Amino acid sequence: MGRKFYIKTFGCQMNEDDSERMRGIMLSMGYEEAEEPSSADIIIVNTCTVRAKSEHKALSFLGRVKKFKRKGALIGITGCVAQERKESLFTQLPYLDFIMGPPALSSFHKLMERIESGERKIILTERDGDAEFPYERTYTGKVKAYVTIMEGCNNFCSYCIVPFVRGREVSRKPDDIIKECEMHAEKGIKEVILLGQNVNSYGKELGVSLADLIKKISLIDGIKRIRFLTSHPKDLTDEIIRCFGEVEKLCEQIHLPAQSGSNRILRAMNRKYTREDYLKLIKKLRIVRPDIAITSDFIVGFPGETEEDFRETLSLVEEVKFDNFFSFKYSPRPKTSAEKLPDDVPPEEKARRIVLLQEIQKRITLEINSSLIGKIEEVLVEGMSKNTKKGKVVCQLFGRTRKNKIVNFSGDEKLIGNLINVRIKEALANDLIGEYN
Repeated sequence: MGRKFYIKTFGCQMNEDDSERMRGIMLSMGYEEAEEPSSADIIIVNTCTVRAKSEHKALSFLGRVKKFKRKGALIGITGCVAQERKESLFTQLPYLDFIMGPPALSSFHKLMERIESGERKIILTERDGDAEFPYERTYTGKVKAYVTIMEGCNNFCSYCIVPFVRGREVSRKPDDIIKECEMHAEKGIKEVILLGQNVNSYGKELGVSLADLIKKISLIDGIKRIRFLTSHPKDLTDEIIRCFGEVEKLCEQIHLPAQSGSNRILRAMNRKYTREDYLKLIKKLRIVRPDIAITSDFIVGFPGETEEDFRETLSLVEEVKFDNFFSFKYSPRPKTSAEKLPDDVPPEEKARRIVLLQEIQKRITLEINSSLIGKIEEVLVEGMSKNTKKGKVVCQLFGRTRKNKIVNFSGDEKLIGNLINVRIKEALANDLIGEYN
């Protein structure tokens, strides 16, 4: 039996990408991936601290796996919690063997070498010069890939810890990104999702732009779809918006966090745009691509948010008609300027507001999805639904439309990885039911 590893990931798509690279490196070093932490020799918990809930989940999971130390397992923590708490984690969680923050992940090979030499209590939280996080990936059964094009954020929204744990904005060289996308295409990847905490700021220090990069990637044979996230409204330029009308491979879908519909709260959040600015961007996007799908993020219960402020958020949701959004109850984060403000919206009021907000969006999403019934949508088939048993000639498959809507339908598993046309038969709140002939 070879050495085995287990990686548990919490948080955003960038964390998923980081975990995928760590996984590829460990496989290249001769490790095998364990299905459960109980059978692993090394357990890595890749964490998120953007919200208190995600941090608590990660620390709770660490508490549950510490029992495997008795069987000789090594346990380490990576990601944003590691970067924010650093050495204090060794005191709080004395069973940890290593701590690694996101800026240091380019040194993951070196970390593994030190572990294999018998070193313990290792902490790495600083970037290793211009070192790039290696390309290693696992491709079995995958049809899309995340590509991190930049890290960090310079915006300092008052509620957000990201600049303190991911650092300032640093863009990867375009040629390096193109090389990675070409490698993905050679491995059969059809869709790439370009990642950055503030992806619209890509390339400013390099004299290039996100629009330039999208156009270059669109020339790669084999890559059929391009997406990017996450966008900050203040940095969404006309040049990027025009790409939705000019670049065929760029999917007609954008994630554009609004966070609030109240100008007063947006100022307090230090978002650097107004409700009116946001609506102008929506108008521009829909002029260039009338059928574009727009998703967003919202925070309810930010310090000082009144009922009137909250109602302005509800009215923005009704006006824009988002395809969907993620919504969160405000929780103060360390080092942020909002942490100093009184968390004066009671928990039960935050809960009421988020339920109401989600109920309104659920209705809108269902209306939008229902408008697709009878239409034929291009679907990239990603795999089998979780309730499908392998080996069936006809099984339940799932894929995504260009607007990033999940479609479930029956078909041969040989369709996985292909772009096919599916007729939409039924609309649900979270996905679509289709028919493939």
